[in-house]
Amino acid sequence: MSNKVALISGAARGQGRAHAIRLAQDGYDILAFDICRQIDTVAYALPTRDDLEITADLVKQAGGDIHIEVADVRDSEAVDAVVRAGMQRFGRIDAVIANAGVMTNMGPASQTKAAWLDAIDIMLTGVFNTISSAVDPLITGGRGGSIVITSSVAGFVGLVDGDTGNAGQLGYVAAKHGVVGLMRAYANLLAPHSIRVNTVHPSGVNTPMIVNPELDKHLETRPQLLAAVQNLLPVNWVESDDIANAVAFLVSDAARYITGVTLPVDAGYTVRL
Repeated sequence: MSNKVALISGAARGQGRAHAIRLAQDGYDILAFDICRQIDTVAYALPTRDDLEITADLVKQAGGDIHIEVADVRDSEAVDAVVRAGMQRFGRIDAVIANAGVMTNMGPASQTKAAWLDAIDIMLTGVFNTISSAVDPLITGGRGGSIVITSSVAGFVGLVDGDTGNAGQLGYVAAKHGVVGLMRAYANLLAPHSIRVNTVHPSGVNTPMIVNPELDKHLETRPQLLAAVQNLLPVNWVESDDIANAVAFLVSDAARYITGVTLPVDAGYTVRL
């Protein structure tokens, strides 16, 4: 392929960075954005502008061009501005990877309504904002395209920690289930334009969102949750490159007739259940 462009949210590190690098290796140019600041309901450190700059450097090393922006997926006008900037730079969008996500299920803030709202606003409304901003360029490009949404194994099962007050955990599960319905609706809406829409569902991924001291402390006091997040295959975590490989397949011509699919990349997690 040549000159294709992928819009990726949550691209400063972790899965988003892996997607950007892998798609650059496959010939895409990248339009990447991330919030690059802390959110009060998130107990672990979120990425910075420096992290986003590192992603940009790695994409260039992989052979791709990249345009980066700092924007919050909860702010539809900000996401619109990212897409406008990308269209001015590249003139097209061919793939959308709606990836931005957080865990608001740790620490005292997890017990607040704000934790619920941040989970829903980032991982459900934020997905809607990202896709809706890019739909017109995808359609008017007339070349078809692909949208991949990052869900989770928590989009299949009611993954909880036994704490009925953990609004952040409930919000996470609700958002990850919610994007499956959103995906299916968009798959129907966009099929006439040859735009495919799918979700990927990782189990725990070896990224700073999961592998951090705050989650370690959270799991120490919740053995039932630790038992609930075990994979069938003998690995504690899957790697961000594993998810990026699945995303690269779904946006490729090899998956040209795959749409409306919920694809687990979970080391057998959902089979075990």
